[in-house]
Amino acid sequence: MNGEGEDASKVIHVKFLTKLDYPFKVPVTSVVIPSSVTRLGLSSIVNSLLTLEKPEPFDFLIDGELIRMSLEQFLNAKGISAERTLEIEYIRAVAPRKEEKPSLHDDWVSAVDSSSPRFVLTGCYDGLGRIWSSPGSCTHILEGHTGAISSIAFANSEGAEGVTVATASKDRTLRLFKVDPAESGDSTTRVGAYKILCGHKASVASVAAQKYGSKVCSGSWDCTINVWDTNESTSELSVPGKKRKGNNQAEEPQLEGEAETTLVGHTQCVSSVVWPEHDVIYSCSWDHSVRRWDVETGKDSLNLYSGKALNTVDVGGEGSALVAAGGSDPILRVWDPRKPGTSAPVFQFASHSSWISACKWHTSSWFHLLSASYDGKIMLWDLRTAWPLSIIETHKDKVLCADWWKGDSVVSGGADSNLRISSGISIS
Repeated sequence: MNGEGEDASKVIHVKFLTKLDYPFKVPVTSVVIPSSVTRLGLSSIVNSLLTLEKPEPFDFLIDGELIRMSLEQFLNAKGISAERTLEIEYIRAVAPRKEEKPSLHDDWVSAVDSSSPRFVLTGCYDGLGRIWSSPGSCTHILEGHTGAISSIAFANSEGAEGVTVATASKDRTLRLFKVDPAESGDSTTRVGAYKILCGHKASVASVAAQKYGSKVCSGSWDCTINVWDTNESTSELSVPGKKRKGNNQAEEPQLEGEAETTLVGHTQCVSSVVWPEHDVIYSCSWDHSVRRWDVETGKDSLNLYSGKALNTVDVGGEGSALVAAGGSDPILRVWDPRKPGTSAPVFQFASHSSWISACKWHTSSWFHLLSASYDGKIMLWDLRTAWPLSIIETHKDKVLCADWWKGDSVVSGGADSNLRISSGISIS
């Protein structure tokens, strides 16, 4: 009897459920599987039930949590009985299906913005910004900086008069460019800035655009955050001796803008800024803090401390309210400011082996975000498990920047001077 009971404990009755459409739906019937099966084994079982021509990798959830160990270990860890028929939900695995051809730059690729489905922006240590319509196809070069570009952002990507781009540089300035996507033919168009933003007293580390507005903000090594207007105002004086010249255009005077507001509170370099709501800016700093600012009053209304110098911050996830940040250790931290009375992270992901240079929430998922690191890796995360869903190792040196593109791709740049695009990622 003991032998029979021991054998019986090694199999489990399960039903596989999914929200996926045909051809990824299996019949909702109970099947018997070994309790020792892992995620890869579960994926093989579902593929055999689907009889697909090409196997599809799947991930599996029980009670909303991803399985990242054997089924038996998972049930024991969660205190779930194996005597009932288990319902296991399966989703398409979050992993790149394709690697696009790399786009080589002349120096380190230090900044990327792919928030527009039409283009990818890159900033480079050669002082140039670039606009890419597809891998290998650079349509515009944004010139004028005398130092490395540290950050780049779409100030508006769908404007009737074309695209507005903001760049931040180690030369202590920001520059604003207007680009007509229809302007570029077979050759690359070189574009000069229509406005130079001056006022920071040290390198500018980060730039972010106001959501549903006409302003940008910048974080600097001078420990301040400046807020700027992107409008080409006729009331501002042109800069003597400075001209901008577009493709086949006459030279025009260049405007110089001053900051509308300066937010003061950080005590060290403001390394990253994001502007997720109309009047709310988030920043992180080498002073170990993440702060939330009310733009109208200029006051910070939230302080989160990590104990480490921070390089990158982003806001997203459930309710667009979760704060992710990374910096001078391998840990990606996530806070939920809606939880009162605690400043401790609600999640900590520790699979990198070096400093974290970038983190970014997926725009349409409550659970998914990415991180990039000086260890040369990009990791894709799901809040429902502590292990990375996928590790992208296409760069041959430090990864300096990364972003999501079109919902199913990851773009990244690094010290190998390449822009990389990993595509075919399924976010359920």
